[in-house]
Amino acid sequence: MRKLTYLFLLCLPFSLYAQDAEEKEAPKDGWTKGGNISLLFSQAAFNEEWTGGGTSNYAANLNLTYDFNYRQGPLVWDNRIIADYGITKTREQEFTRKTNDRLELNSVLGKQIKESNWYYSYFLNFKTQFSSGYEYGEDAAGNEVRTETTKFLSPGYLQTGPGLLWKKSDDLSINISPATAKLIFVDNAFTSVPGYVDGDYFGVDMGESTRFEFGASVNGYAKFDLMKNVTLENILNLYSNYLEDPQNIDIDYTLNLIMAVNKFITANATFQAIYDDNAVQAFQIREALGIGITYGF
Repeated sequence: MRKLTYLFLLCLPFSLYAQDAEEKEAPKDGWTKGGNISLLFSQAAFNEEWTGGGTSNYAANLNLTYDFNYRQGPLVWDNRIIADYGITKTREQEFTRKTNDRLELNSVLGKQIKESNWYYSYFLNFKTQFSSGYEYGEDAAGNEVRTETTKFLSPGYLQTGPGLLWKKSDDLSINISPATAKLIFVDNAFTSVPGYVDGDYFGVDMGESTRFEFGASVNGYAKFDLMKNVTLENILNLYSNYLEDPQNIDIDYTLNLIMAVNKFITANATFQAIYDDNAVQAFQIREALGIGITYGF
């Protein structure tokens, strides 16, 4: 019941935006391209004589978002690349740690149904990460040690399938695919360790490097201006596997709040909630807030 409540709250903004969306000029044929790259950085330092408490540290996050969309008459092809990587280091830690790691490609091809906001569609979504992830602990001598748990393409997720696209504009759309093929791939070194139990590592069986699923997916995108120089972006991905536990809906929701100080300085706030019972049978929550340099192109 609690997960259904979360799901309702995550979907609510899309219905509200759809009702309040304003009519815009008819889009033109050809390519529309644009993106943003931003760098957020924070640092704090304390000398040995500082008595107020604190640990020297630094943190940095680099984010890239790039859209390249094409339209020709009734045909539309929307593409987005998202790359996000962050690190942090404190003086007391042996290793630099990741705060964020994401690489994602979204692509939707659609053919308009008469003169409506509906399209026959085919979509592709790919997700992975850039570098290894670790669990941290201490050895018998009290030294910090780490164990690799994930890495590039482990896991990797590929979803694709036909469906229906409702598109009001480039800033408001929902794609529904009732026949989605999903492939999860991992390095089989993680599934071949002694004592491994089928499904423990992102649902993949012992000694295998892939897991196939077939189900339904819903992908929504809503972006609008709260006020001058303040933009709110919502990205929602839902998936249900017909072949196993279809009631366990995978959820990936991201909210980005962008507040522009000027052309190059912005304040960004991000909230992300993920539920995937093949990974962790609980919500994974990420929050980030920072001020940094942004360049639009």
